[in-house]
Parts: sequence; structure tokens; C-alpha cells
Amino acid sequence: MNKAIIAGATSGIGYEVALLLIKKGWNIGVCGRRTDRLNELKQLCPNQVFTKTLDVTKDDAISSFVSLANEMNGIDLYLHISGIGFQNKELDIERELDTVETNTKGFTRMVDAAFRYFQQHSERRGHIACISSIAGTKGLGAAPSYSATKAYCNTYMEALEQLSNIKGLSITFTDIRPGFVDTELLKGNYKYPMLMKPNNVAKAIVRGIEQKKRVVTIDWRYRIIVFFWQLIPKCIWVQLKIQ
Repeated sequence: MNKAIIAGATSGIGYEVALLLIKKGWNIGVCGRRTDRLNELKQLCPNQVFTKTLDVTKDDAISSFVSLANEMNGIDLYLHISGIGFQNKELDIERELDTVETNTKGFTRMVDAAFRYFQQHSERRGHIACISSIAGTKGLGAAPSYSATKAYCNTYMEALEQLSNIKGLSITFTDIRPGFVDTELLKGNYKYPMLMKPNNVAKAIVRGIEQKKRVVTIDWRYRIIVFFWQLIPKCIWVQLKIQ
């Protein structure tokens, strides 16, 4: 039976992915800050779901991750979904630094813990997948910290893949890059274009993981957008008034 730990499973995409994996017969460990939502998942299928309340920005998240993996008698997949983001044209410093704390330090803390776990349990073929964003492919003036931290995730996953090969490990890496998803993260006054439903995004994520794809850009419209905006020279890109 396949086993996975999902960090950030208490709402939005993570919650939907957890539901899909449960239906597919996976044993899953779900972790996040909202104990009530974790318990909701546990109650749906008590024999398949393991829970652990943790905050990826805290040092004890590593020991909590290891404890959860041991409670499950090993895992095959670590899926990192925890993350925050804001439109922040005023450069509110607290929002910028909170984003860095969660999306870089928290991300690094958890994917490193997963990497070390699979290194120590080399008898299992490990798989590390993370939700980054299409925002990581270009610097977006409306969300500086968000786009920069997602670029960090892209590069860090690439570096870990190379490190895995240097060490001769059997770890698969999947970088999942959605466009705008209709979740609590995007609630507010700004109207985002081409919003995708969390359930549809979750299906694409699970499909990409099952196929062990290296990069999954969701969906086809955003694949086209990213293809073309990567062709734009930097000197022109910085002049664009993208809202």
C-alpha cells in the first residue's frame, strides 16, 4: 500500500489531494496548523489517515515529521503544499517577511527532512513533490516576495535532485506549478483571471505524481502563458505593467 505525508492538508489544494489519495487507497499522514481540519480528515477514514499538528516555520516541525513517518511505518511520498502569498504592491514588510519565513525557511526545513528520511531509508524509493507556482518563473512586481520564494523552490528542488544523484539515492522529484486556484489564499478584493477549481487542480497533481513527472504546470492555459512570457527579454519584462 502506498503511503504519503502531506504538509498543508488542512484546506484548499492540500485537502482535495488528501481526499483523492484516500479514495485511491493510500495511507496518508496529514499535517498542518489546523487540528480541527486534520481531525475531519481522520474521521473520514480512521484506518487510512494519520495526523500531526505542526507549523512548518517552527524548528520542532522536523521531529514531528519524523514521528509521523515512523507512526506510519514508513512513507513513499512527501508532498509539500504549505505556503502563503499576497499581492503586496505597498511592500508591507511583515507580509514580505512572513512569506519568506513560510515559503523558503519552512519549505527548506520540511523538504530537507524528507530528503534525509529517504536517505536513511534507502530501501524505499522516495518521492518528494512540492507545490510551487508559475509565479516562480518570472519576478512579479505585484507580489515580489511570493514570486521570489517560488523561484527559490524551483531551484532548490533542482539542486536536491542533483544531490540525490551525487549520493546515488533513488529519490524522484516533482515540481508542481499551478496558476491561480480558487482557494482561501486568493480571497480578497482583487479579481484573479482564469481561476481553477481546487478539485480539478488536485486531480492534475495526483496524476503528475503517479506519472512521476519532473515538472507539472497546471493547466494548459498557464503552460501557454509561461512558454511565451519566458521568451520576453528582461529589459522588456520589467517595463510591463502586470497587475
